[in-house]
Amino acid sequence: MAAADRLSAARDALAEAEAAASPSGLRPTREAEPDPHSVARRIVLRQLAMGPRTRRQLEDKLRERGCEPDVAARVLDRMGEVGLVDDEAYAEMFVRSRQETKGLAAGALRHELRHKGVADDIVDAALEEIDPEREREQARALVARRLRTMRGLDREVQTRRLAGFLARKGYGPGVALQVIRDALDGLPEHARD
Repeated sequence: MAAADRLSAARDALAEAEAAASPSGLRPTREAEPDPHSVARRIVLRQLAMGPRTRRQLEDKLRERGCEPDVAARVLDRMGEVGLVDDEAYAEMFVRSRQETKGLAAGALRHELRHKGVADDIVDAALEEIDPEREREQARALVARRLRTMRGLDREVQTRRLAGFLARKGYGPGVALQVIRDALDGLPEHARD
């Protein structure tokens, strides 16, 4: 028996068993096609249950799952009205969180938020909250922590590696080089006689 025939026979046997088990003995009817708004709403709520998302991330997920654009827009508009989808709140939370946990600077945060689909004006507003002196202190702490693993290396090698490290974290060259220079000048192995 071919695989398709076995599948069809199994389906028929299952339908007969369900019909026999139902009180009326009739075959169950197929349910009507689900409401597209309900499907889209469930997808969005499932995504939000996993963690905060931007509107564009949710739009992308809905498009990926085959939702019509007008249905997706209406569902996301409604979610925005009730406060479940809020790119401004997302950006503020993201900036605070990534600064504290990853030590990211404004440059890297801007890049990540744009990648997530947050509008430039919202990104700019969220990044206004960053204190330049606090950012410099974070850079100092990151360099101090990373320097512990670089003992015995040449100053140029340390500078190059630390500059690359801070660049990946989004720190500008001016801040990075000043912080690196100060940290290396403070090491006994690089003290000038």
